[in-house]
Amino acid sequence: MCGIVGYTGSGRAVDFVLAGLEKLEYRGYDSAGIAYLDGGELRIVRAVGRVDDLRKKIPAEAARAHCAIGHTRWATHGRPTEINAHPHCDNKGRFAVVHNGIIENYAKLRTELEHQGCRFVSETDTEVAAHLIAKMHETMKDFPRAVERAIAVIEGSFAFAVLSTEHPGAIVATRRGSPLVAGFGRGEMLVASDALPIVPTTPDVFYLQDDQVIEVQAERIEMGGKPVQPSERIRWTAEDAERGGYEHFMLKEIYEQSGALRKLASKLIADPGTAGDPGTFPAFHLNGAPLSKDYLRGVSRVVVVAQGTSYHAGMIARNMIERTARVPVQVEYGSDFRYRSPIIDPSVLVLGISQSGETADTLGAVRLAKERGCKTLAVLNVQGSTMARESDGVVLMHVGPEIGVASTKAFTGQIAALYVFAIHFGILRGTLSAPEARRRVDDLLQVSIRVDEALAQNDHIKQVALKYKDAEHALYLGRGTGFPLALEGALKLKEVSYIHAEGIDAAEMKHGPIALIDEKMPVFVLALQGRRYDKIVSNIQEVKARGGRVIAIASHDDRAIEARVDDVIRVHDDRGIVNSIVCAIPLQLIAYHIAVALGRDVDKPRNLAKSVTVE
Repeated sequence: MCGIVGYTGSGRAVDFVLAGLEKLEYRGYDSAGIAYLDGGELRIVRAVGRVDDLRKKIPAEAARAHCAIGHTRWATHGRPTEINAHPHCDNKGRFAVVHNGIIENYAKLRTELEHQGCRFVSETDTEVAAHLIAKMHETMKDFPRAVERAIAVIEGSFAFAVLSTEHPGAIVATRRGSPLVAGFGRGEMLVASDALPIVPTTPDVFYLQDDQVIEVQAERIEMGGKPVQPSERIRWTAEDAERGGYEHFMLKEIYEQSGALRKLASKLIADPGTAGDPGTFPAFHLNGAPLSKDYLRGVSRVVVVAQGTSYHAGMIARNMIERTARVPVQVEYGSDFRYRSPIIDPSVLVLGISQSGETADTLGAVRLAKERGCKTLAVLNVQGSTMARESDGVVLMHVGPEIGVASTKAFTGQIAALYVFAIHFGILRGTLSAPEARRRVDDLLQVSIRVDEALAQNDHIKQVALKYKDAEHALYLGRGTGFPLALEGALKLKEVSYIHAEGIDAAEMKHGPIALIDEKMPVFVLALQGRRYDKIVSNIQEVKARGGRVIAIASHDDRAIEARVDDVIRVHDDRGIVNSIVCAIPLQLIAYHIAVALGRDVDKPRNLAKSVTVE
């Protein structure tokens, strides 16, 4: 959730850390702070608000520093005040700590440390770590070892970066359950919560695993006294993580979707098959998902675990997998699955979906599945993430970095990647014929064209959206795959505009939600032509009969619907189940334009962080 950046080298450390924190503001922005060494003295500067508020408080002499750590905070423990902002230090001002995560046994540790004479000044759990590391260092004078001893008694999840006056030029970093990555520059080494601040300097990184402790110095990184080498090379560039002329990252990422889908298809589809040969099956680049034909044929059930937007993609994947592989699929919130003692055995394939690969609840569900002997497959956007390392297989989305807190291109990328796996699954299980598999692959290859067509309607979609910007509540209705799209559309509106919205299965309308309808209630309806179309039209008529205002996402050639609704946004509906990708575009743009009209901070909505890495 929060962001960590550290730098040591020959450059201006404070400038680097501030720039890195700005790139990580999507992870948290209640407050920010920085610690650096100046003439052997530890200097700490903190501010409530954004990194820009912190920058204004940095003294000119900070430019001399060559080693610094910084933090941007999304409050989980203690109010968002300057005294609670990170870094935190011990009473003698020798050790400064920045921390992501939650120390679950902080109360017990704090009591023990207070009995030993430590004086606490903040409300945070993080301050415990600073005092604890200082105490450990008193007995051993070994910086990395003191951190190792401290985390041995800490319970919970964390990523720490620690600076010390006793060891100038060195940063000690460690993690458990919260991501941390080190970067290898030339004469400068880096550490951060994710690769965004690092990529402008170097693509060569090392992802820490749980309880690993590294010492980062200007010329080398060591673990246990031995040199550490890069474990990954980041494939995207610093330019990919810039706004590129767009007003907001969210808008940029909405517009990137057609290109991202083409890239995804090129990465995951090796050969679409030959239409002239009825026996030719498509081929896929799924070496990261090493699940054999024998194993997949023996799968009794698929359990999808996810949270938020990824959960909605999982609901669409249920339809995909059941249609192609003819195996039952259930979709679970990871947060519930891991605590419910679920009924699973080694014949169950558990599919974890997460943009970051660090979502705490989903990661916990995947770990539980592995403990029960299940194979696990992760659908992710971050190759070096914890879930990627801990799963039996990985399907990468290849959609590039997503900075906006409200997920857009990751959602459509998840649907597309899951469809590739579903087709592959059906082929290996023998439930999908070659012509049918090729047709589905072609749907996926062509869907980016339909996405471009939807994006070309942005001006019209904006006009429609602005009609409803003053609504206090909104409903989203859909059936089949339209239901998870309704959930996702409502979530997007809530996230960025702060308007209360609910996504409802249209079949449930008469079972209670219809009581909400009045003339002030805009109702967004997924109304593509198909076998559920007549039922959706009935729902529309029910809403109109009660004074509701209806906005329909409709098929491009459906002229009859105009007389039944207040506004229509049309999409081409010839791409089968991946029409869900096309329909996502207007839902995203509606939320975006309403939020901008209301003056919301679209990329950094209040109370939200991009990656939920703590429970």
